[in-house]
Amino acid sequence: MALSSTRNFINLNYKFGPIILQKLQIHNTPVQDAWHSNTSKGPKRFLEYNKKVYPPQQLGEEPRPAFVCHQRVNIKYSPWKMWYIACLVRGMAVDEAIKQLKFIPKKGAKDVREVIEEAKELAIKEHNVEFGSNMWVAESFVGKGKVIKGLRRHARGRYGHVEYFHCHYLVRLEEGKPPKHYYADHPKEPHEMLEQWLQDMRKRKITNSL
Repeated sequence: MALSSTRNFINLNYKFGPIILQKLQIHNTPVQDAWHSNTSKGPKRFLEYNKKVYPPQQLGEEPRPAFVCHQRVNIKYSPWKMWYIACLVRGMAVDEAIKQLKFIPKKGAKDVREVIEEAKELAIKEHNVEFGSNMWVAESFVGKGKVIKGLRRHARGRYGHVEYFHCHYLVRLEEGKPPKHYYADHPKEPHEMLEQWLQDMRKRKITNSL
């Protein structure tokens, strides 16, 4: 009985094996072709801000700070993981952001640092910024790139779906010094907390009083 069952198993593998391999080849080749034929160019409107020409400013008007926009599209990295790195450098000076990104042990930190360095160099060469170090990260955000779908082989001839995510990183550098607080709802300073506490105490009402 053991010998006959072994022969039946060999016959089944010989009979259905090529069909399983053929199915896997059909689903795997488009995944490989999708990586090599990169037709997605990513966001197009963001870089149009670099081409905008503003009218001359009037005398006594507050100087308009120079800025430059830059991006890198279809980075082979999860957009949800890249979001943490993009949030870190918001509101930082350019040199400080580059220095901090060198100490982050994440794969996406290298791409973010390279994009900021490219934007800094672009501002000096094409946008007449005198000092590249006199800039700060005004905007830093992530977009979802292309998603390549594939298959993962499981036991007993089964398979599961797998998705390979890509992301776009976009940054805008602005000339000048970074603000003290980037977000509006920033943590209050000690003297601000004391002033708020005094106002709350003065607003108290004692019941059954004049």
